[in-house]
Amino acid sequence: MKDSRQSVILQIISDQEIETQAQLIKALAEHGIPSTQATLSRDIKQLHLVKELSNSGKYHYVVSGKSRNNDREQRLRKIFRESVTSYAVAQNIIVIKTLPGLASAACSTLDSMHIETLAGTLAGDDTAFLAMKDNKAAEDFCHEIEEMF
Repeated sequence: MKDSRQSVILQIISDQEIETQAQLIKALAEHGIPSTQATLSRDIKQLHLVKELSNSGKYHYVVSGKSRNNDREQRLRKIFRESVTSYAVAQNIIVIKTLPGLASAACSTLDSMHIETLAGTLAGDDTAFLAMKDNKAAEDFCHEIEEMF
């Protein structure tokens, strides 16, 4: 759902000059994809969208130069999504259960994403511990995990 929504967002901003999040929410709705402002804000951040001055003198959304990193991030997210079976949060620690032998792959994937709020990872065979910098970071990251599935 998230991947398809983000693909549609990229299509929309390449086809038309979208100046505001409200316009983008409306355009998504026209494609049959309901969205909230909070979800759209996360999508804009993850897709590395920025506003650029157009020939008409108005600012509109475009993909920044960081988009090349987005392809890599999408591949890493796919690896993570396919290896994780469940997760639970306990204060600033997230316990992730994976398919047998894949906890290390999940941790390696997260480590390579350079997540600012992730203090470190520890992997066993099918269990990984993620130490987040604080409780809020753990909660926020769990919301991101939910969106991956």
